[in-house]
Amino acid sequence: MIVSDIKIDLELDCKGMFCPMPIVQLKKATKNMKPGQVLRLVATDPGSKRDVPAWADKTGNEILDSREEVKEFMFIIKVN
Repeated sequence: MIVSDIKIDLELDCKGMFCPMPIVQLKKATKNMKPGQVLRLVATDPGSKRDVPAWADKTGNEILDSREEVKEFMFIIKVN
């Protein structure tokens, strides 16, 4: 469930990118973020549905919300 008052610090548009590029872009973006900041990632690669949660588990970052809408996958990620 998404809380509508979450402040998004960075938008990451990975639409049209294929594996592994959404994760590469995500890794690069979060490297420059501070703990507690929030990123929204939107991707069209179906692999993102499993890859982003796996990346979050591996790195200790937190997925606050994930949704699938008309061939787009959206993730709200809190950097830890």
